[in-house]
Amino acid sequence: MTRSIGRDRRLVTHPAAGGAEDARTLARRPHVVVVGGGIAGLAAATGLAERGVSVEVIERESYLGGRVGAWSERTDDGADVSMSRGFHAFFRQYYNLRQLLRRTDPQLRRLTALEDYPLIDAHGRVDGFRGLPRTPPWNAIAFALRSPTFRVRDLVKMNPRAAAPLAMVSVPEIFDQLDNVDAEAFLLNINFPEPARHLAFDVFSRSFFAAPTDMSAAELATMFHIYFLGSNEGLVFDVPDSAFDTSLWNPLRAYLERLGVEFRMDTTVSSIEATAGDTFVVEHDSGSTTADGVVLSTDVGALRGIVERSPSLGDATWRDQVARLRSAPKFLVVRQWLDRPVAEDRSPFLGTGGLPPLDNISILDSYEREAAEWARTTGGTVVELHAYAAHSHESGKTDVEIRDQLVARLHELYPETADAKVVHESTLWREDCPLFGLGDFAARPTVSTPHPRLVLAGDGIRIDLPVALMERAATTGWRAANILLSSWKLAGHDTYTVPTSGRSRPLRWLGTRAAKERT
Repeated sequence: MTRSIGRDRRLVTHPAAGGAEDARTLARRPHVVVVGGGIAGLAAATGLAERGVSVEVIERESYLGGRVGAWSERTDDGADVSMSRGFHAFFRQYYNLRQLLRRTDPQLRRLTALEDYPLIDAHGRVDGFRGLPRTPPWNAIAFALRSPTFRVRDLVKMNPRAAAPLAMVSVPEIFDQLDNVDAEAFLLNINFPEPARHLAFDVFSRSFFAAPTDMSAAELATMFHIYFLGSNEGLVFDVPDSAFDTSLWNPLRAYLERLGVEFRMDTTVSSIEATAGDTFVVEHDSGSTTADGVVLSTDVGALRGIVERSPSLGDATWRDQVARLRSAPKFLVVRQWLDRPVAEDRSPFLGTGGLPPLDNISILDSYEREAAEWARTTGGTVVELHAYAAHSHESGKTDVEIRDQLVARLHELYPETADAKVVHESTLWREDCPLFGLGDFAARPTVSTPHPRLVLAGDGIRIDLPVALMERAATTGWRAANILLSSWKLAGHDTYTVPTSGRSRPLRWLGTRAAKERT
């Protein structure tokens, strides 16, 4: 194991197949089209291009990064400001994403740590993660000892039989146990204390852009394993020190272009035809491209549409799997440029529980260079608000009413913003995140498809490893590249994860005790 990957000694390496190092040694150099320039597509393009494969990335937007992309907007007074789809946390156990970023930033100096991210509930109770031990289960015990919402005495009230899956998560077996149970029902069944449930779980579950009643308990348990009990990387995360395009994707694009990768931006793929000669014809806005391999790394809505318009792809079972993919409910991002600062003690990031429709508040000028420069120039601040699965709180509300509620929550929690003048506001509604609903896992399409040289990648694609969110996107991207490389007997790229099963002796004892109670 390479120590630069991560600090956890139990980090798991998933070796790639060996083979030739450069496609230029083959009788004919293969050409691959990567559809989608988000994290998954960029990881796949990197894996292929570094082995000498000719790569063409087709992206429908004018920017890279997908849901972690960024672009410029102009305020009413003529200033150029950066906008994105919202805050993203780059956890230390995102090994495969971080390996991608190391291509242009070997020491990850463009990421900066947020030392804490407090979580507040409707009663003003605050939990935080600053200074917690990194090693499980001591991180959980220390959290409980100091938490105003979760006490050690609550442990004895929990149902050990029902809670056993949290202590003994094993991927993918956990999905056989819990994929047909919703996250909220699972927490009620284990008697997890209600105040702590709002903070310790609702905040995380809603980062999947779904209400706990709509989310698989298996995904929740896997997430708890990844971020809490399965790794000693800790719960503190990093954020880019400037806008996503500046710090992450523009440097990576330049790196890939030096490797010969061609980018077609502002271009939409309509359909793909599998030919009799084991090649593909990719139809898009600019015409068509013939490819020896294709990586489909779009969001699930675009994937469904492309497959529906491509009758030669796959068999009936696979096409049905793709057609059944669902998008999570709409989410809302509101970013405001205010004419005065927030109080000095405000955290860069604040998560909320029980304060609908608000899920978190970010103060961008405390960590993002572009926002900080705007704040220095104007004396103001840049505030961002998120409402995940926004309509799940009150389905009768209009978009405008939810936006107004969201801003009202900001004024309630940060009263100094109530009288601030809004210099500029960007309001963004989107409905393109995958939904990890009940019973979906078994029918979810995998990276491999019925075509050996057509592969899928993205955070909505099944991969039987303990990864989630951005890290799932990156991991499936590397895996997609490896499958194609192996088909040409080219060397792949190793991938890395937290342990694939529970690691904490005290909590494994809890699970063993529960198992004995059942017999």
